Amino acid sequence: MSSIGNRVVSWGNNFLRSDAPKKPSLFWRLQRGFIFTVLNKLIGMSIPFTRRNRFEVIELRTGYLKAVIRLRGNKNHIGTMYAGAMFLLAEVPGGIVSLFEFGSGYFPILKELKMRYLLPATSDLTIEVLLTQAELDTIRQTADEKGKSDFNLTLDLKDENGVVVAQSVGLYQLRVKK
Repeated sequence: MSSIGNRVVSWGNNFLRSDAPKKPSLFWRLQRGFIFTVLNKLIGMSIPFTRRNRFEVIELRTGYLKAVIRLRGNKNHIGTMYAGAMFLLAEVPGGIVSLFEFGSGYFPILKELKMRYLLPATSDLTIEVLLTQAELDTIRQTADEKGKSDFNLTLDLKDENGVVVAQSVGLYQLRVKK
């Protein structure tokens, strides 16, 4: 990520991770919307394929990320979501969470990703990543001690009705930058 990207991440990090006030002001909602717009533009600049496929982070806080990929523009020859777009939705969030949680002194690598397609996807899809503080601490501590740390993410891809249409099991590695 560029130095500008790192500054935006740093600026938005506390805001994105804070709980919403009971009655969010218009300014609060605009600022949050702006941060997500910038975040998604940075992801699109870093990984242009995400922009072309309409991947978008819609929620982000400590240990948690929710992302969406749109059906429009990602249909296959039978009118359902293309398997590659679903793979993208399963793969990218692990890296984004790693960058936000561990910062620019580390970089994430995808070592393996297995997909299980359960049902045809006929709507936009969402995915949620949840890592506990204990899991985050273990990943960081192992990486600091050994220079790298493997971790798994098992994720459900859900349609707009909350039905699981696919599942992924990803093996990621967090490496310390040298």
